[in-house]
Amino acid sequence: MKTSVYQKQYMSPVKKDRAKQWIVGIILAVGGLLVSVPFIWMILSSFKSESEVMQLTPTLFPKEFTLENFQNLFFNMNFAVYLKNTIIIVLWSFFGLFLNAMAGFAFAKYQFKGRDKLFYLVLATMMIPGQVTMIPVYLILNEMQLTNTMAGIVLPSLVSAFGIFLFRQFMLTIPDELLEAARLDGASEFRVFLQIVLPMSKAILAVQGILTFIAGWNSFLWPLIIANDESLYTLSVGLSLLKGQYASNFALQMAGSTFMVVPIIIIFIFFQKYIIDGYTISGMK
Repeated sequence: MKTSVYQKQYMSPVKKDRAKQWIVGIILAVGGLLVSVPFIWMILSSFKSESEVMQLTPTLFPKEFTLENFQNLFFNMNFAVYLKNTIIIVLWSFFGLFLNAMAGFAFAKYQFKGRDKLFYLVLATMMIPGQVTMIPVYLILNEMQLTNTMAGIVLPSLVSAFGIFLFRQFMLTIPDELLEAARLDGASEFRVFLQIVLPMSKAILAVQGILTFIAGWNSFLWPLIIANDESLYTLSVGLSLLKGQYASNFALQMAGSTFMVVPIIIIFIFFQKYIIDGYTISGMK
């Protein structure tokens, strides 16, 4: 009797919690499926022929898989050039990531006159929308004769206030005693940064690396403004041109969108934990 009374008192809340978890899980699964359907349809439609995409009764899975749409992107259009430019921007963005780390380390561990005021000035730039500074930056680059060049596309986004802030907040947690011990052993400041600070900052480097890749891969507005030559366009700009030039070819548009979106989806699926942690770390004191 005691066992049955105990089960009634303590097992029923457990069953209720499990039931709630199942209900929440089912709701989230259904919601996730509904959100995923457009992406799944887009990816599968990129392997369909144009006639199948345009038929009145839509099909989810293609009757015959074809790579013709992707072949048209690379052989009949300039998507190979757009891909090369996008990769160049992403690689230079990773170099900018290294510069952000150096600036964050300086703000976190060095004492110099006006450090705090300069850091607050860097933070203040985060409150200015990027669209406001585009015209002044364009005029400066135009005076430097860097418009319609890859350098003009890359330089304005090489460093970011948010990246400096994120690195600074994280590097404040590195013990000063560890750095002083390395200096006493004869290590230079650059060696301390490379061999001690960076290895200890792998978590924030992973977070910033992912955010940097996503921003570089999706670069659209600035390359469209600064570049007049189609040979300097990125994938996002090329996809916009594709939509305008081949408005009636939906299968080709699906192939271009798939090629643009799938890498981002893969990155987000595998590294979403680090992306969320990035915004958590940004609130550290």
